[in-house]
Amino acid sequence: MSDGLAAATAIVPDPTAPGTFVGDVPAGWDIAGNTNGGVLLALAARSLALATGRPDPVSITGHFTAPGRPGPHTIATSIVKSGRRFATGTATVQNDGRTVLTAIATLGTLEPTPAPLHVDGGPPELPDPDDCPRTLSDASPPFLGRIDLRIHPDDLGWTRGAPTGVPRLRGWFRLLDGEAVDPVALVVAADAFPPTVFNASLPIGWTPTLELTVHLRARPVPGWLACAVTTRFVTGDLLEVDGEIWDAGGTLVAQSRQLALVARV
Repeated sequence: MSDGLAAATAIVPDPTAPGTFVGDVPAGWDIAGNTNGGVLLALAARSLALATGRPDPVSITGHFTAPGRPGPHTIATSIVKSGRRFATGTATVQNDGRTVLTAIATLGTLEPTPAPLHVDGGPPELPDPDDCPRTLSDASPPFLGRIDLRIHPDDLGWTRGAPTGVPRLRGWFRLLDGEAVDPVALVVAADAFPPTVFNASLPIGWTPTLELTVHLRARPVPGWLACAVTTRFVTGDLLEVDGEIWDAGGTLVAQSRQLALVARV
């Protein structure tokens, strides 16, 4: 598992600076040379878990200030509050002499999920993973080669030059080689899908993330994660992406919202 997500986002304390951690993101976790935003946010989450002594992010928000590149990263943390159940802290991620991400998170311990009090929704309807293509080609971003992402065949119109007209993607997510998905890995899953607007017939290229928030609800049980990401509004050169992640037991384990910039073509 040396080339898995846990290794790519591993961090250790910096002995010269209390509350500061260092990591080294290898090449391959990037899109066009820029490290995937969920991977950068995972660095912040792991650093804050060590800084606060709380293992699981419950809510984490990251503001992306510059593209991150493969290589060494420094993560400076500050604890805002440490309570009985939760602790809140901030993290600043630097790479190649630049601040690439500023994050704030609340962390605790995700306990086994009790019976829900109210659930208005469920996992997306998906064919079996074997019936959902893993769309990899020589032109695919390297990041997609590091995860196992299977997209609903009905949502792949954009890959054939025929967008569906609905800015939505549904599919399955898991890590490669049987690597377990922990709550920090859910942060990466929340930013794993291609842009939803690829399925909207709009003159839009890539959509760089300005801000990403992930709410963690439970630790996932082993197995595929069923995911859905949807955009409803593209206005003022901005768009949002709302996401849901459900585990193999049918439990909602994470929700996300992303604000992204519309890069016109």
